[in-house]
Amino acid sequence: MFQSRAEYDRGVNVFSPEGRIFQVEYAIEAIKLGSTAIGVQTKEGVCLAVERRITSPLMIPSSIEKIVEIDEHIGCAMSGLIADSRILIDHARVEAQNHWFTFNEKMTVESVTQSVSNLALSFGEYDRNSMSRPFGVAILMAGVDENGESVLLHMDPSGTYLKYGAKAIGAGSEGAQATLEEQYHKSMSLDEGIKLCLTVLKQVMEEKISSTNIEVGVCRKEKEQPGKFHLV
Repeated sequence: MFQSRAEYDRGVNVFSPEGRIFQVEYAIEAIKLGSTAIGVQTKEGVCLAVERRITSPLMIPSSIEKIVEIDEHIGCAMSGLIADSRILIDHARVEAQNHWFTFNEKMTVESVTQSVSNLALSFGEYDRNSMSRPFGVAILMAGVDENGESVLLHMDPSGTYLKYGAKAIGAGSEGAQATLEEQYHKSMSLDEGIKLCLTVLKQVMEEKISSTNIEVGVCRKEKEQPGKFHLV
């Protein structure tokens, strides 16, 4: 006899008879409650834009960090449980610095994302350093590698990561992704990519966009060296 769904969704390491892990699905649903984040990859570089939700006039907007630097050439935007994202971000920063000290070269964007994915997959293990549940956060990792290639990767709570030309996560991501699919093209410049990010954010946000309720990060390609990531 099959157990009920309520019995299967208590365990993070147990598949249901339909082949599903409900806790991972619940974590993905939690991301849909988070702030909208958008990433666009162009030949000139990569840009990230995230909504800052200011729920009180007493909040200081600059204290809300949704875009962070992983390394000089890599930035990261997140949506979901921000406390969970700090664990993944700290891990990514340590891995990037260890790689630089060991091999005297910058870690590629995909390698950093893979190391974060390995940590995200370790939930439910009987280890003091592991989470007892999936991480409730989705990540957009963006940067320019030493070979001059601009990269945008998306990782979800299942640990799966994929490359994208343009990607939206968080609340309103379905409508935002549809708009990106209509308006994005591979030949656009970085400035056009930034404009596209802001245009899509404007459509999904309830308030008018301003310098206080959005955050923008850019990694622009530079000649014969990795790009430099910075907040705009």
